[in-house]
Amino acid sequence: MRVSCVLTIMFSCLVLTNCQSSSGVDDVLAQRPSQEMTSSVVRPSRSVKRIAMATIPPSPVPQQEILAWAGPVPESAAILPPAPSPVMAAPTERPVPQTAPADPMVKAAPQTRMQIYSRRFRDAKPINFGPASPKKLAVHGVDVSRWQGDVDWANLRTQGANFAYIKATDGGDHIDPMFKTNWRKAKEAGLKRGAYHFFYWCRTAGEQADWFIRNVPREPGALPPAIDVEWNGESSCKRRPSRAQVLEKMQVFMDKLEKHYGQRPIIYTAPDFYRDNLRGELADYPFWLRAVAAHPSKVYPGRRWLFWQYSGSGLSHGVSGRIDLNVFHGSEEEWHNWVTARAG
Repeated sequence: MRVSCVLTIMFSCLVLTNCQSSSGVDDVLAQRPSQEMTSSVVRPSRSVKRIAMATIPPSPVPQQEILAWAGPVPESAAILPPAPSPVMAAPTERPVPQTAPADPMVKAAPQTRMQIYSRRFRDAKPINFGPASPKKLAVHGVDVSRWQGDVDWANLRTQGANFAYIKATDGGDHIDPMFKTNWRKAKEAGLKRGAYHFFYWCRTAGEQADWFIRNVPREPGALPPAIDVEWNGESSCKRRPSRAQVLEKMQVFMDKLEKHYGQRPIIYTAPDFYRDNLRGELADYPFWLRAVAAHPSKVYPGRRWLFWQYSGSGLSHGVSGRIDLNVFHGSEEEWHNWVTARAG
């Protein structure tokens, strides 16, 4: 009886103990987060979030965007906080289209038409060209070299020199000593000007092209470069290449100049050289023809021309001695259009 009572009491105690311990385990498990939750979403505590915001500096991107929209910011405004997004979102307030362009060439003022001065030259050996007189053409000019000395370009322009071709080089190692001065002063006086090269038949065409390019600047608005091809009895080079060789050498020279200056060169020539080498050739090139005794249509039948050198004995205020006189083949309006097309 005593043993059975004891056993009964012990059994009752064990049952009570198991019930309490089971309830405690359930409570602990209920406080743990789900393994699925912790493996897929990281939720840092509030204290960690405050530390991260305090130690990481604000991103500079918003401030850069404001500078790009609003232009340079004075030092006094550099410490101000970034502007709120509504201001940045107003596209009509962006001043970018009003800022100066980066390319300085775009800043140039729109080109205005140059004033055309009427011809007031005289001639030491005047020629009567009849109805085809160069006086009937509107735009006259000159070509010069060292032999004209110190030219008063402003005075020469008022006499009718609206354009000038200036000797720059000849051969592969000679530069006209007055070229730089004439090039600068002619521009200052308001003339349209171009440079020409006297071709030397005893040097390679490539050498001569390189020499010209080395000495003649590439300037917007300059007239096309010109190549002077003629037989020169006074030259130390007595060589006279064949027609095929002449054309080949000229083509090499002109191709290099056109590539460098972006304009097709003009060919200056005289009657005898033209007859021997250029008749019927190079139809795609502009010609500058010497014809001091008759109209070009008689001296160079069938040849289209751009400039006509009608005198080698011109006289004018602004230059001592004689000067070559030239005229553009077209009206004043056609001159302006031709020049404008080469102003880039």
